[in-house]
Amino acid sequence: MAALLVGAVPAWALDARLKAGLLKLDPDTRLEQRCDAEALARIARDKNPYKPDRVVAYAIKTPILQGDTIQSPGAAFRAKGEWYRLSYDCRTADDRMHVLSFSYRIGDRIAEADWPKYNLWR
Repeated sequence: MAALLVGAVPAWALDARLKAGLLKLDPDTRLEQRCDAEALARIARDKNPYKPDRVVAYAIKTPILQGDTIQSPGAAFRAKGEWYRLSYDCRTADDRMHVLSFSYRIGDRIAEADWPKYNLWR
């Protein structure tokens, strides 16, 4: 999987730099990165105590990609220096730039002792 490209971006407004970066990626990596950006935006916008700054789709378990859909049951996100389990399902348009449907579930905090096992960082 590719290195994380995205920062917190509103779901409706990909900035020009992020768009340009996404368009340079192969389709599967673009799908993952676009959906990671959507996860950041949704978690930041929704009513919860988290303000995430990173998402890793493949932290705990490899995502399942099928066409323009990604199921990421083993994702993680970082907020205020702590990592949390995350699962999400995301479907995009054929260009893999426009999110058509997205759902997610936030799980438990990941103990710092487990971060090395999942290649997570401070």
